[in-house]
Amino acid sequence: MKIIDLINNTRKTAFSYEILPPLKGTGIDKLYETVDTLQEFDPKYINITTHRSEYVYKDLGGGMYQRTRLRRRPGTVAVAAAIQNKYNIPVVPHLLCSGFSREETEYVLLDLQFLGITDLLVLRGDKAKHESVFTPETDGYKNAVELQEQINNFNKGIFIDGSEMKVTATPFSYGVACYPEKHEEAPNIDTDIYWLKKKIERGAEYAVTQLFYDNRKYFEFVDKVRQAGITIPIIPGIKPFKRMAQLSMIPKTFKVDLPEPLTNEVLKCKSEEEVRQVGIEWCIQQCKELMAHGVPSIHFYSIAAVDSIREVAKAIY
Repeated sequence: MKIIDLINNTRKTAFSYEILPPLKGTGIDKLYETVDTLQEFDPKYINITTHRSEYVYKDLGGGMYQRTRLRRRPGTVAVAAAIQNKYNIPVVPHLLCSGFSREETEYVLLDLQFLGITDLLVLRGDKAKHESVFTPETDGYKNAVELQEQINNFNKGIFIDGSEMKVTATPFSYGVACYPEKHEEAPNIDTDIYWLKKKIERGAEYAVTQLFYDNRKYFEFVDKVRQAGITIPIIPGIKPFKRMAQLSMIPKTFKVDLPEPLTNEVLKCKSEEEVRQVGIEWCIQQCKELMAHGVPSIHFYSIAAVDSIREVAKAIY
């Protein structure tokens, strides 16, 4: 069953979450612990992030450096297959423009097809750390809409060189990202919604939001996309606030605002455990309000927050 069908056929608000592949060389056991911890809440699917290669510089001595490319978190396809096989839970690997050529993307699609994994989250991805603006790979894509075209052609049995597949399989279905407080590179929210509509016209079946802490931003965004004629599910992406340092880190990294009531409560805390508890309580109330408004699913970002997500989920599911 496709993810969109799982979302639409769930009587109560569905639970899902996102995980990162382990750092190169660290093994998958910690990831299994995350899945085990959240298993009791009946996740409808698990997203697996994809990370591009980055340039690293090795000191050769004498003022000489060697530039090489390194993927710190490889294995998205393998992790997705391992989790689906071990837990029988649908998995949704991310497919990126960032750091991938068309040929590399085609190989990923082939591998996923062989494994019977046919749900994707299609993203442009972040710019590389050394870039001031996003730059696609040689023979790559500059945005998710272009990447969708390759997936759609693959679904029709057409490779990037125009040749036809001898055997086709279950087509890929996919969701995309959206931004209640707009993408950092968008000049305004209306332009951002314009591009969301383009993604939907190309076949996106649902959209998952960037994390947010102010539900008003989500509700206002949903109202605007509905007015624009967008009818697909808009899945709220949520992450519990956890550390004092996030007061500055979250706005800087994710380009979202923290509500003043949350900020005030965090500033009263005298320990990181108090901050964590404030974050959990805020998240519980946030999720309860979203559920009261009938959201079909809540999607949790789990990095460094699994323990908090478990407490939130225990309170709302």
